[in-house]
Amino acid sequence: MKFTCSQQTLTKALNTVSKAVTSRTTLPILKGILMKASSDGTLTLSASDLDLSIEKKMDVNVEEEGEIVVLSKLFSDIIRKLPNEDILIEEKENNTVLIKTSYSEFTIVGLEADEFPNINDIEDDFATISFDTEIFKNMIRKTSFAASIDESKGIIVGVLMEIEPDGVNMVALDGFRMAVAREEMKNTENRKIVVSAKILNEVNKIISEAEDESDTKIMFSGKKAVIFAENTKIIIRLLEGEFIKYKDIIPTVNQTKVIIDRPALLESIERASLLAKEGKNNLIKLIIKNNLLTITSRSEEGNVIEELIMEKTGEDLEIGFNSKYVMDVLKAVDDEKLLMEFNTSTTPCLVKPIEGDQFEYLILPVRISSNY
Repeated sequence: MKFTCSQQTLTKALNTVSKAVTSRTTLPILKGILMKASSDGTLTLSASDLDLSIEKKMDVNVEEEGEIVVLSKLFSDIIRKLPNEDILIEEKENNTVLIKTSYSEFTIVGLEADEFPNINDIEDDFATISFDTEIFKNMIRKTSFAASIDESKGIIVGVLMEIEPDGVNMVALDGFRMAVAREEMKNTENRKIVVSAKILNEVNKIISEAEDESDTKIMFSGKKAVIFAENTKIIIRLLEGEFIKYKDIIPTVNQTKVIIDRPALLESIERASLLAKEGKNNLIKLIIKNNLLTITSRSEEGNVIEELIMEKTGEDLEIGFNSKYVMDVLKAVDDEKLLMEFNTSTTPCLVKPIEGDQFEYLILPVRISSNY
């Protein structure tokens, strides 16, 4: 194998594929990146941790085709530190790799390409849908933060993608809050898949870095999903199991409804949370009375009171929340005004748009003592 390429182009490609490299493995080959130079002038970089695999293609000047695995961190660090000029990379004897520029020369040890896992082993029953890339990114942003980060929780570390003939829903929950994003689109498919939220966030970064603004194509089966973005292919192992029946959790009747300015509410809760962080559970209290929303928080360090004008229908209410859970929701959406629905001080709050059903958030309250 022997080829030359731009340092900047190779660095960018390595930054993409290295997102699939894991340091937590007993298999040395999974700490590496497979480089394959083809006679048509294409260099394919591949990396995998078996749950997430990334393949990136780039145009290079190939003198000799071939393939070898290089250790991701070492190789990437070297390439990143080299000057912005063309680099010669050549496979030498005994699986060594020469990296050469005008004034620098490295020789590093590689691994046999045959040991690298076959990430392109795709099943026959794949179905395909296409997303507008911006819509796909926004749906990930609106939901993935609500998935559990506790690996022992099983399938709720993932985001449910519910593909229906008239649209796509994405759902995440962790036992304390739930996020639902909906988008109308015509599909020929009717399936449900669950993707790790951690992996979806990496996918979001990759497609955000892509210069091609075309649609994002997703192929999926019972065990894998393949996402295509520009010259990058992302292969994801799906989570197995039955996702929680989220529609049963959403309340259909609410006694108190509040329409409020989202940016103003976010700023007020951010200020109140400065003291809430001193407590054990970021506790803030909302007092909904007449047309005034009062936000309070107290700790040994002091107390705070914030007041906001709102539109209210229904009963007055006092309810406590973990401030972080509320702020996460307010940061995830862009609407200037939101509808918040409540029942009692011990039942979840529902956050929705004023019109339509593009998103819904459920936030469980925190019990507050009578002297808080």
